Order: sequence, then C-alpha cells, then structure tokens
Amino acid sequence: MKTKFMMIALFVALSFTASAQQYRTAAGLFIDVGDGSTWVGPTIKHYFSAENAIAGSVLFGNSWTVLSAEYSYNKPIAGANGLNWHVGVGPQLGLGNGHTQLYIRPATGLEFKIPSAPLALGFDWRPLWY
Repeated sequence: MKTKFMMIALFVALSFTASAQQYRTAAGLFIDVGDGSTWVGPTIKHYFSAENAIAGSVLFGNSWTVLSAEYSYNKPIAGANGLNWHVGVGPQLGLGNGHTQLYIRPATGLEFKIPSAPLALGFDWRPLWY
C-alpha cells in the first residue's frame, strides 16, 4: 500500500442557509494541494444532525477525475464563534490514464463559518492511501 500525503485542502462553501452559527447544506469549491499537484472541483456538504455531516466532491487535475465521499464528525470550538473542528473518513475513486484507483482518505481540520455571511472556509490535513 503506497502512502501519499496531500498536506492542505481548502474547502470553500457557499451556504444555502442564513444561519449565523451553522448551515444545513452547502455547495462550493474544493481545492486540494500539497503534493505538487492541484485538484479542483465542486463539492457539497450536508449536516444530517448538529455534529454529523456527509460531503461529496468531484475533483479534476493531472488528467484524472476523482470522485469522493466523506463522513465527518464536527464540533464547535468554545468561545470561537463559527469555528468548528472535524474528523472524518471516506473513499475516493480515481479515474484517469486508463486506470482506476481506490483511495481511503481520513481527514482532520478546521472550518470557519463566517457568522455574518453565507460563506465557510475549511483547512484540512488528508493523508491518502491507495
């Protein structure tokens, strides 16, 4: 099993709800960088309870397309309005160059929901096993 580290992923979500603390469903742009390559594509995240969410993305880069799904557990950081930490895991399917690869991606990071705007920014560390 080869290990590859993608050090930073940037998740920018435009919220479909106006809640100052949290959103229920958001769609946006996912930018994944860190190993010398850049992956970009649409993403969607949905909270099915206050702490549990699922997300899906379609990323494009380096003649590959990556389909991803992820479950995450999310908790607010006390005293930091709009700032949450999260941990999660999910599969990814890479398609390109006549090959198909299956990845397992754990993730941990922070997400900041700007209280006065329908915008959230997230920064994650996502190691990659395939």
